[in-house]
Amino acid sequence: MLSERRLEVLRAIVQDYVGTEEPVGSKALTERHRLGVSPATVRNDMAALEDEGFIAQPHTSAGRIPTDKGYRLFVDRLAGVKPLSSPERRAIQNFMDGAVDLDDVVGRTVRLLAQLTRQVAVVQYPSLTRSTVRHVELLALAPARLMLVLITDTGRVEQRMIDCPAPFGETSLADLRARLNSRVVGRRFADVPQLVQDLPESFEQEDRGTVSTVLATLLETLVEETEERLMIGGTANLTRFGHDFPLTIRPVLEALEEQVVLLKLLGEDSGMTVRIGHENAHEGLTSTSVVAVGYGSGDEAVAKLGVVGPTRMDYPGTMGAVRAVARYVGQILAES
Repeated sequence: MLSERRLEVLRAIVQDYVGTEEPVGSKALTERHRLGVSPATVRNDMAALEDEGFIAQPHTSAGRIPTDKGYRLFVDRLAGVKPLSSPERRAIQNFMDGAVDLDDVVGRTVRLLAQLTRQVAVVQYPSLTRSTVRHVELLALAPARLMLVLITDTGRVEQRMIDCPAPFGETSLADLRARLNSRVVGRRFADVPQLVQDLPESFEQEDRGTVSTVLATLLETLVEETEERLMIGGTANLTRFGHDFPLTIRPVLEALEEQVVLLKLLGEDSGMTVRIGHENAHEGLTSTSVVAVGYGSGDEAVAKLGVVGPTRMDYPGTMGAVRAVARYVGQILAES
């Protein structure tokens, strides 16, 4: 286990390297930071950090740079994330308050994260399987044709056309709408089939076929959206970090085009996730770091958002921005 002094030296190396993009030497450390020890002691501490794999010398006569192991220890021992300034928080709120629907919320979130962090932003759409029903609307388009509109607690809206086996009157339609909502509003999608299975029996014989057709369409809507949706933005930001990628940026860009890879990057844990370098299983992303966190309309996360950038990342600032944006998105979903 590192002593507090050597941990302080490692923190200084990480901060300087992230800020200057140059390997850090002992002389620079003693000049820029109040470490309270002599340059010779700092050199000894750097040698020990290098022996333990926390820093490395990229080439002879150069200073040191953090390794993946060094960044990991730095992140694990952070006292806290960097809070956003009041102007930054106001800018986030003003930008997000203008969203008109879920697609707009996700689109604005991607642009905002990319601008705040200057990294690649990835936002997962709220999953239907983790959502609850906010409202079911039924609209008559013709005597035997209906539109079903399903609205989730996350603001997602699904529409389906229904061809009924027989004409369905306005009175029956209003009755079905009321009974359906009384049973399913506020309930998780997984509970809905059990809650509505006996609903046709409460209607007159001539209407039961249409009620069964409506319920079948509703249940199909709840389960058919199995593919997770993602939105990505700010890929051009990676061009700012060309020298941070050992050979070429191409493997990173190719990996970012694969949705399955991105979903694995975000992970399933709703808490803050930081994956550094070789902790990312995909070969094309071993020179990158991922910071992600869950967001939702209540206490439970319904999806994740995050950023992808080089391992030479401002981790406290990035973690603070990702967490703040997730909080605002959650508030918007709760109020929508």
